[in-house]
Order: sequence, then C-alpha cells, then structure tokens
Amino acid sequence: MSEAKLNLFQKLVEVRKSVPYLKKESQGHQYQYTGSSQVLASVRAKMDELGVMLLPKVIAHNLIEGKTDKGKKEYMTELEIEFTWINADNPSETFVSTWYGQGVDNAEKGVGKALTYAEKYYMLKTFNIATDKDDPDAFQEKAESYRKPDTISTEQIGTLKTKVLEFAKLRGKADKDVYAALKVNDVTKLTAQSAEDAIGKLESWITKAKEEKSA
Repeated sequence: MSEAKLNLFQKLVEVRKSVPYLKKESQGHQYQYTGSSQVLASVRAKMDELGVMLLPKVIAHNLIEGKTDKGKKEYMTELEIEFTWINADNPSETFVSTWYGQGVDNAEKGVGKALTYAEKYYMLKTFNIATDKDDPDAFQEKAESYRKPDTISTEQIGTLKTKVLEFAKLRGKADKDVYAALKVNDVTKLTAQSAEDAIGKLESWITKAKEEKSA
C-alpha cells in the first residue's frame, strides 16, 4: 500500500513506528529531561513525509496566583487544548482530542510554557514514545503546589454546625465558644480537609462529653 493511500490513523501508526524511544538530553536543575524541541523534531520529519498536520486550539484557560520560596509572585497558567490531526491528502479526514497543559512563570510567559508543555507530553503519550527514566518533571511537582484546595461542601457545613450545636448543649456553652475552641472564624471559608478535621475533632469531644455525663 502506497503512503498516499494511507488513511489518517494508518499514517499516525507509521509516525508511531518511526520513534520508539528517546534519550533524555536536556539538563535541568540536577535532573535530565526530554526537551520539547527534541520531541517535536523526532516526529516532524515523518509527519511531513506522510502529509499529516497537527493544529492546536485553546478551548479553556485558568490562571492561579502563587508565591516562590522567597515570597515573590508567580503564576500558573492552566490550558485545556484541542488538538486536531488532519490528513493533508484528504483534508476532510480529521481526528480531534483534548489535552491539558501547565506553565509557571513570574511574568507573561505562562501561556507559552503551558502550550509547549502540553504539546510535548501530548506527542509523547499519543505515540507511546518511551524515554529513559521517564519521571515527572520537577516542574510538575512545583505546579501541584499551586493547586487550590477543595472548598467546604454544603453537606459539611450542615454537619459541622449540627455537631457544634450538639457539643455546645452537652457542655452548656455558647456556639461561639465551640467555634473559638476549634479556631474557626467563618465556616464557609474552610477547606474541605479542614472541615473534615473539625468534624472529626467534634465527634471526639462529643463522645467524651457523653461518657462523662453518663458516668
């Protein structure tokens, strides 16, 4: 079968066959990694040969503010990207998939970094390209620190308030005294994890109060 008669998926398989493995060549802070240019260069020649195009489109974005260890502001850009594969020999034949990318920067380069990061890993994972010591980049670990924690749910708010009332009644105290003991000023500002911790603490206090009352 000639290459001109290959359908889009057959062409993508041929690209996949052409790059089974990449060696990490770029040097970062105390670790080696596979650079974006290295990944793109490894597949571009075969894509050109077969007449395959890849077009990216940003369909959603998010900006999260964080700080460095030295207290300086940094921003993590999150992008949801739509990648469209096109068979140049038959442009009506396309395949669309979505991907996610992150980029951390202290100025305006977050979007570019997120696009580069997304494209590199999209290529690596789409074509199942193996790399030696294929650990997550140090950047990935850093980016996770910018994740906003889950906020308290309506159910957790109800549970917390109910248990505060129960414990206050058992101890003959005002609700505000219980919240003060929990070091909670505003229930709605708690994270989901903080709420769970507070509920667990209240359950322990309630159990102890009931035991003392029945003794």
